[in-house]
Amino acid sequence: MKVVIINYGAGNTQSVRYAFERLGITPILSDDIAEILTADKVIFPGVGHAKAAMEVLREKQLDLLIPTLKQPVLGICLGMQLMCNFSEEGNTKCLGIFNEDVKLFEPKLKVPHIGWNTAENNWYYFVHSYYVPVNEYTTETCNYITDFSAAMQKGNFYAVQYHPEKSGKGGEELLNKFTAI
Repeated sequence: MKVVIINYGAGNTQSVRYAFERLGITPILSDDIAEILTADKVIFPGVGHAKAAMEVLREKQLDLLIPTLKQPVLGICLGMQLMCNFSEEGNTKCLGIFNEDVKLFEPKLKVPHIGWNTAENNWYYFVHSYYVPVNEYTTETCNYITDFSAAMQKGNFYAVQYHPEKSGKGGEELLNKFTAI
């Protein structure tokens, strides 16, 4: 199985790569369109600022590629947020895969949301200040200040707000399920 992790400078690519290696899969890190197109599975990780990340995706023309991919694609954290229409982080137009907008948590509690929390009776590691509200694509929810989408799916596009590569057994189970699709 050929797994390609999109390498666009805004990702936690090494920890994601190590998580797949623990599953016996050696992924390829790449920003090459031809390489990504030939993948069986595509991972779209992300850590950082939405506006800066979208600028890099546009420079590399990955913003045009990602929404057209036909194989299973997994967006992680910022990757999930960039799959939406718009992010309040930098007032940024995103990829538009999910017809949703990304919102900033109201700072009633500590923001960013950092640490372990539950989604559908499993524990996952979260690090984020922005979230996608619960919507028609939501497959898992979490609560921090408000209920939000911990995971979403639309066709071949899957996305999680948490970091499966840092989420121990729960994260490993998620990556195993994704690779089995």
